[in-house]
Amino acid sequence: MAEVLTVRAALELEVFTRTTVRVYAGERNLGRPVRWVHTGEIPDIHRFLTGQEMLLTAGLGMGATSLEQRAFIRRLADAHAAVLVVELAGRMFDAMPEAVIEEAEAVGLPLVGLADEIPFVETSAQVHEVLVGMRVKQLIAEEATSQAFMDLLLADEDYVGVVRELARRTGHPVVLEDVAHQMLAYGGATPEADRVVDEWSAHSRAIHERHTSLATQDPGVPTAPAASFREVAPCARQPVVLRGESWGWLHLLHGGQRPSPPELRTLERAAAAIAISLLSERESGARASQRQTALLNRLLLGDITGERFVILGLALGQDLRGRDLIVVTAWAGDEEPTKDHLLARLLQDTGWPAVVGDTGDFDVAVVGLPARKDADHVRTLLADHGVRAGVSRIVEPAALPLALRQSRSAASVAAAASTAEVRHFDDLGALRLLVALSEGPELRRYVEDELGPLLEHDALAKNPLLPTLRTFLDCGGNKARAAEELFIQRRTLYHRLDKLSEILGLDLTQVSNQQRLQLAVRGHDLLRKPTLRRT
Repeated sequence: MAEVLTVRAALELEVFTRTTVRVYAGERNLGRPVRWVHTGEIPDIHRFLTGQEMLLTAGLGMGATSLEQRAFIRRLADAHAAVLVVELAGRMFDAMPEAVIEEAEAVGLPLVGLADEIPFVETSAQVHEVLVGMRVKQLIAEEATSQAFMDLLLADEDYVGVVRELARRTGHPVVLEDVAHQMLAYGGATPEADRVVDEWSAHSRAIHERHTSLATQDPGVPTAPAASFREVAPCARQPVVLRGESWGWLHLLHGGQRPSPPELRTLERAAAAIAISLLSERESGARASQRQTALLNRLLLGDITGERFVILGLALGQDLRGRDLIVVTAWAGDEEPTKDHLLARLLQDTGWPAVVGDTGDFDVAVVGLPARKDADHVRTLLADHGVRAGVSRIVEPAALPLALRQSRSAASVAAAASTAEVRHFDDLGALRLLVALSEGPELRRYVEDELGPLLEHDALAKNPLLPTLRTFLDCGGNKARAAEELFIQRRTLYHRLDKLSEILGLDLTQVSNQQRLQLAVRGHDLLRKPTLRRT
């Protein structure tokens, strides 16, 4: 059964089949809803109408003159009656008066004539039975909707799940934004809605209030010329209120198909469910972080493609579409634990879309750049805050899995450095090979073979020699520069180098030996620092 009882549907009820029914005027408005049935035979019956009534009458109060009849019709139209049904069985009229037909057509009031008498009380009973039945079904459906949102909350779902369920139940795309007009969730995506999301700030900030006021304005009230307003997507909006304060808005992008009353009530219930879900996570925002971490893990595991990742990121309010992408992997270090989510906070301050996840010792972010040159801004931002991080090349969505590996490699090198630094994958050179080897036993074997005796010596010595070897190698074998870097006399350095040669069994003046030891020292640094968890 239809959600509302229309005039057309009411005229198809059994009681009207007992006579001949003819529509004399207002046929274009037979889709009007009927909310109630009223009967009356007085001229001022309009005073007892509140709108959307089916008025049944024998015509006794319509008047005998054309002037009276036209005034009667106009009063009914002004009272927003749904339809006028007149018995033409001779009690007042044998035929519908022409003045009544003309006036009803002029004001758009559906006018129906019955050839015979029918019991009005039975007519009212049948219409009301249908209306009550429909209302009961609506209440059952609304209760089911409320229960569905409650089940989501009991299942520990957050606002993303509520938005998804709202879009499914209404069949319209849904966007959730906070009070700062930042998009947080997007469900029921369509190409048309995607275009709205592309310019969300324009829809939400600049024109939404105007659009809402125009869309809800009475058709009879003059408005400003259409050309003075930018064309926007039709949208129903519901506030999300948390502890008496406006937290954000739910937008139902209905595309011109005005939402039905049940859909609007579903929108209200969704907003209430979101407010409830926010009460437990308002301070920490942990749920959003968990969702983004889960999405990143799916990408790391190869469960989804880069293109799919971008689509799912949009559902979490992070619009990466059409942007150059980079992946950042950061280790905050012991002095600033990753539980502070420094990477997420820094990227949030930029206002750029980014999916950021906490993988334990490391945070990972897929960042959408406004322009390619902004990749350097990310590196500068991280460096200025003392973050050890690795940055991938700029990639398209399809190459995101590769970019993840690139940023992991660069972050491993950054984590092994003696001071905080941000490393780009393209700057790693041969270190890329060491990072790859560090994920297996090969590098450990190589380091042990090359540096094992030295590491054993340093484990027991008061003055370890590995720092001297590292500085000597970093200076390209230049003894004078190495002594300066170590703040020691050359004679002291020569003594230490002789001791190193004795322990390692190698001539440190030979370039080939310096190269093999350089790889071993870099490998040792990589292995002794936290490493990225393999997935």
